Amino acid sequence: MSEHLQLSDLLPAPAGGRADLLVIAGEHSGDEHAARLVKGLLARRPELKVCALGGPLLAAAGAQLLHDLTASSVVGLVEVLKNAPFFRRLIVATLRWIERYQPRAVCFVDYPGFNLRIARALHARGLTTKSGGGIRALYYISPQIWAWKAGRRFEMAKHLDALAVIFPFEVKSYADTSLPVEFVGHPFVADDYESPVSYDGAGPVLLLPGSRRQSVARIFPAVLAGYAEFAGRHPDRAAVVLYPSEEIRIQLDHLLQRAPTGYAAQVRLQQTGAAVAAAAVLTSSGTMSMQCALAGIPGAITYRTNPVTYVLGRWLVKVPYIGIANLLLGEAMYPEFIQGAATSARLAGELAACADDPQRRHRSAAQAQRLGAILHQPVSGTAADWLERWLPPQSK
Repeated sequence: MSEHLQLSDLLPAPAGGRADLLVIAGEHSGDEHAARLVKGLLARRPELKVCALGGPLLAAAGAQLLHDLTASSVVGLVEVLKNAPFFRRLIVATLRWIERYQPRAVCFVDYPGFNLRIARALHARGLTTKSGGGIRALYYISPQIWAWKAGRRFEMAKHLDALAVIFPFEVKSYADTSLPVEFVGHPFVADDYESPVSYDGAGPVLLLPGSRRQSVARIFPAVLAGYAEFAGRHPDRAAVVLYPSEEIRIQLDHLLQRAPTGYAAQVRLQQTGAAVAAAAVLTSSGTMSMQCALAGIPGAITYRTNPVTYVLGRWLVKVPYIGIANLLLGEAMYPEFIQGAATSARLAGELAACADDPQRRHRSAAQAQRLGAILHQPVSGTAADWLERWLPPQSK
């Protein structure tokens, strides 16, 4: 961890001494989704005081940033265990802050390993409405209970007041609980959303190794090696690597300079959010893979993690794919190359098929249309509508 929060430390006080809403969003994707949520809420309720544990996008949306949680995000059992003392201290500091400043609601955004612990602790301390307190506990973007740890839904129903989900099938996943669940639409198909990625058959190859340091360290060398082998036969194809933060840019640049390849000059680093049109993609299984799938960019998923985490994941996760677009479609729009299967030869072969096979490109375009149709289901309102409805009235 780049920061060391001591138990004696307190998160900063809310401006003016009060907060209507605390938003907790880990990871860069959570920061992005939470920022859209807060921006929509403040557009109709500008008087609200919103604080957040999140990232720079939440701050730009109008929230007072108490701690940059995106700089602290990790995934995988081994990685979480290594950083457990830090997260325990952060949880203690967060609970103290909530107990002291009593926001009207806490809105958890994804990041279940951290957020569900906070929700459980708030309930145990009697701070939430379901435990006799005055703080409403809300959750936006469901944990993937349909993939693993399905039993969490009953604990969530006990501790939370409401849940907003972004995939239409998720509502049924909670049908046997008392938790009010509402489908509010996927942010990537919202009318006002502009995707940063698009398809261009003459464009570069897009390399997306993820947004966490641990993931980048394992995945970027693999996708870079695949691109280098592909570029040996397609020297006119440059590559673009997207990064979410300066910390990740420095890491990517370091890995790029150390890579045993002569194609480093053809690889350009570009910050996430700036528009890029690509002919093919090698991507981790994260949020950006969904954006690329909706844009109809052909490609493949590459995933590498700690071997212990992988073995446990194979045992616990009961779904045929790790890519959400593949799961929604029920087929491999993006073939998945996991752990040792992510060889340079296989990844180069996928890039060659994307660049040279018209049928592959046509199939990706058709799958993108199907994926959009799946996500364009009727909704009763936006995520901001949902949050405004569930925010308790100001006490007098």
